[in-house]
Amino acid sequence: MLEMNLKPSDFEPISLDQREGEAITRPHISYWQDVWMRFKKNRLALTGLTVLAILTFMAIIGPIISPWDYRECDYNHINEFISARHWFGTDYLGRDMFTRLWFGTRISIFIGITAALLDLCIGVVWGGISGYFGGLVDDIMMRIVDILYGIPYLLVVILLLVVMEPGLWTIILAMSLTGWTGMARLVRGQILQLKEMEYVLAARSVGASPRRIIARHLVPNTMGVVLVSLTMSIPGAIFGEAFLSFIGLGVPMPLASLGTLANEGYQVLLVYPHNVIIPALTIILLILSFNFVGDGLRDALDPRLRQ
Repeated sequence: MLEMNLKPSDFEPISLDQREGEAITRPHISYWQDVWMRFKKNRLALTGLTVLAILTFMAIIGPIISPWDYRECDYNHINEFISARHWFGTDYLGRDMFTRLWFGTRISIFIGITAALLDLCIGVVWGGISGYFGGLVDDIMMRIVDILYGIPYLLVVILLLVVMEPGLWTIILAMSLTGWTGMARLVRGQILQLKEMEYVLAARSVGASPRRIIARHLVPNTMGVVLVSLTMSIPGAIFGEAFLSFIGLGVPMPLASLGTLANEGYQVLLVYPHNVIIPALTIILLILSFNFVGDGLRDALDPRLRQ
């Protein structure tokens, strides 16, 4: 064995100030700051958020910076290819595709977000009441949800669009009529888990009303799952609107959406492919970006990954 000749001078006490010992070296980070820090580490989610910001910005300013109106027809430049005069070419009526693309993107994003927010509001209220009260109330409310969920979604939308006058709000109403059932089921499941927690029992013991408990204690604690579901439902609503517009049940003329542009371009696909490729790529970018953001939020809001 090796012998070590240690001397008292080899040992020196470490001086540590009491304040330094009790100081918190890591700065305080709130829950949402921690979520944002972990969200930024997800490159796909950050890329999707950047693409969404660019598309939304162009949807706002695109029709403004363009010298053409989305309804203006120029019969001397029908089906023109990409040029300095028309940046994305023209359609079969000579209308500028650049203006119509960004105006259609604005309409599609508006329909998707509005329909998803309506689903969110109805689903949170319905699922919150059903999950909190339980018993007979829960049975009746969830049986209604099961009936609506069993009806084919597109069938309800198509029938309502046929009966009602075509319009922007008609599409939103038709898409929200049964689209909230999935959100209601999700919120109900979360409420059933949370309503037996200690803070809910404490709120009951001090006499808080069910309305206050649901609004102040239960629903805010489901926002993580709800936000992820919301970001996932927006691309579904955008695709649903594009499908309805593609089959001729979308926004009425002269309004334009990505679905109507794809429908018009599909008819001249073999001759003028750019008229369908450009709106189709925009739809793909929108849906992929929302899906990437949703995946990033799901990972960032997962409490098991919180450090």
